[in-house]
Amino acid sequence: MNFDLSDEHRMIRDTARKFADEVIAPRAEEMERTGEYPYDIFAQMAELGMMGLPYPEEYGGSGGDWVGTMLCIEEIARGDITVAALLEVTTGIAAQEIFAFGTEEQKRTWLVPLIEGKEIGAFGLTEPDSGSDAASLKTTAVLDGDEWVLNGAKQFITNIGLDNATILLAAAKVKTGRGDVISTFIIPKTAKGFKLGRPYRKLSWHASATSEVILEDCRIPRENILGDPNRGFAQHLAVLETGRIGIAAMSVGLAQACFDHALRYAQERTQFGQPVFNFQAVQFKLADMAVAIELARNEYVKAAWLKDQGRPHTFETTVAKLYASEMVEKVASDAFQIHGGYGFMEEYAVSRYYASAKVLQIVDGTSEVQRMILGRMLGSRSDSRAWV
Repeated sequence: MNFDLSDEHRMIRDTARKFADEVIAPRAEEMERTGEYPYDIFAQMAELGMMGLPYPEEYGGSGGDWVGTMLCIEEIARGDITVAALLEVTTGIAAQEIFAFGTEEQKRTWLVPLIEGKEIGAFGLTEPDSGSDAASLKTTAVLDGDEWVLNGAKQFITNIGLDNATILLAAAKVKTGRGDVISTFIIPKTAKGFKLGRPYRKLSWHASATSEVILEDCRIPRENILGDPNRGFAQHLAVLETGRIGIAAMSVGLAQACFDHALRYAQERTQFGQPVFNFQAVQFKLADMAVAIELARNEYVKAAWLKDQGRPHTFETTVAKLYASEMVEKVASDAFQIHGGYGFMEEYAVSRYYASAKVLQIVDGTSEVQRMILGRMLGSRSDSRAWV
């Protein structure tokens, strides 16, 4: 791969880094403790153009690419993982599915408000009885005149509990003369029959509004079906592929925050008359952390670059998501260990990072699913070096 960061990429990265350091990070502990989402931060992100980085200027976007978008997501995650989740789901998944598969009218109606920060995006695939088996949906959609009527439930929906208007992209089964097909629908939270379940009590990510969605005779206009009615599931999987690059970028950002705090602590904390950084065991941990972060960053940037080039990138995307999400758990654990007893104290950020890391192995496809995808790809290729 012949790739180097452009001046534009560096500007995006540096702007996001400065914003994360000066605006997000100082409030991260409070957001996690209170669970209150900082709408003012979201508004500033939209004003800076972060919500529309990879989309054309004609829709209010910045005309950038996915490498720049993922670099931005990494830096925002370094400041706070829940703010990065809002950015990743809205921009990397919801907006992308509308941009890739929507009509011109749908783009003007739904994509533009997402880019402008007037709407927030959410993505509804998982159901109470379907997790990794994503195709086994029970939510149904029936056409009644000029309206679709949806019934079912979606769970673990990021962003859906926020007060701002929210757009849910939901998959549902539709009966046809040839059997059931899975279609995707654009459902505004204001739709009749749209109900929120209780917010989930989570181990971490408290400022990320995650709730169940209940659709009881939920009615939306006929034109709110998105893309090819017969390929709604394939559309969802296509944008989830980009979402996995986003999860890898978020993992790297969180791991970088762990490393930064651990290195600073090791240089400042003294034991036996010297900084603990001087002890070889601590240096080895920090060295391993730095290597793992660098490798994960290189892989997600490679996956994003291949996407920008219009080249196949499923292998690289899957590797990036699998490696980065497992890497961050180990890095968070090592940062915790370097802090010793202080790592268990809530006033130290590493305790928050440690609690936040594990879920990255679950969202957008578990580690087991990623290995399954890779196994199938390896079995179908005679030369594993075909991706290099």
